[in-house]
Amino acid sequence: MNLYGVRAIYWFELSRWFRTLSQSILSPVISTSLYFVVFGSAIGSRMKSIDGVSYGAFIVPGLLMLSLLTESLSNASFGIHMPKWSGTIYELLSAPVSWIETVLGYVGAAATKSILLGLIILVTARLFVPFHIAHPVWMAGFLVLTAITFSLFGFIIGVWADSFEKLQIVPILIITPLTFLGGSFYSISMLPPLWRKITLFNPVVYLVSGFRWSFYGISDVGVGLSLAMTLVFMTICLFLVWLIFKTGYRLKT
Repeated sequence: MNLYGVRAIYWFELSRWFRTLSQSILSPVISTSLYFVVFGSAIGSRMKSIDGVSYGAFIVPGLLMLSLLTESLSNASFGIHMPKWSGTIYELLSAPVSWIETVLGYVGAAATKSILLGLIILVTARLFVPFHIAHPVWMAGFLVLTAITFSLFGFIIGVWADSFEKLQIVPILIITPLTFLGGSFYSISMLPPLWRKITLFNPVVYLVSGFRWSFYGISDVGVGLSLAMTLVFMTICLFLVWLIFKTGYRLKT
């Protein structure tokens, strides 16, 4: 294992993030704060509790998951797309660094940034609504696992995209709608039976449900199923990343 190479990629990506720290942190924190003001305070004060949890506290895991997915995708996709755009990807491919070490550096840095941002948003949420974390170890586990999984997915998007515009297609047109429809602001048990069954095909449901269980001990699907679905998606992403480096898809051409 070339730890020097992994460390070089990892710290290079983190240093790039630190150079734009105010933009990287302020924008998502302000956006999330607005969600709490509108949904948590204005709308939440007029809604009854869900499964014994106030609406403002109920949406905390969903909003945190929304930010985590968006930032993980953005950080990882932009991180690998920049070397492709500038042409330095060929120097990386010719360096004595394996594909595993390359992925560890880029995905590790993207996941680290997303986790730090998630923790900052968690502290920010405390300023607006009171909440508790029933299973802190599980919460940390889901936080890290989700950040790694979607950083891998973002890495794939960054390789696939051949322009900066395409980097935004999947997050805006797919991930964000799936997150909103995945129970971030409501329980899927509130839906009609037909729509409840359709919603179960949304993979984000399992992420939000497992994450919410770690906070309040309530979930729309079993926590074991949530964990299994997350691991399956991560395995698929790992396989696709391996395939990209094996075939050189959009890396060597």
